[in-house]
Amino acid sequence: MTNFLIKIIRFGITGGLGFCIDFGSTYLFKEKLKWNKYVANTIGFSLAVTNNYIINRIWTFQSHDPDIGRQFGLFLVISTLGLLINTAILYFFHEKKGNHFYLSKLFAVLVVFIWNFSANSIITFHDV
Repeated sequence: MTNFLIKIIRFGITGGLGFCIDFGSTYLFKEKLKWNKYVANTIGFSLAVTNNYIINRIWTFQSHDPDIGRQFGLFLVISTLGLLINTAILYFFHEKKGNHFYLSKLFAVLVVFIWNFSANSIITFHDV
């Protein structure tokens, strides 16, 4: 298996874990602790991004860049842009084109996976 394919698989596994952290913590804060849904969502997103950065830095890309603050900032910006891309695609295909919500979401997730992996490979973790 090529190094590139291994990185893609690891990035996907890490993203899956991030998804669980995002939804799990959002559910905890919103449903169980009765916090505002947008605050809960922000916490879930933030915890997932932080987790994904740490795992991708260590496991996926095996980065040794000493400037962790700059690198995390880049990862956060790319993740936030990915969220905006996801939302725009979902809105366009579901609201404007009338496609099924989850089919639209699946397409958005696939596009953003490619965006996140490519941008982080080229920009955030380019030291490897």
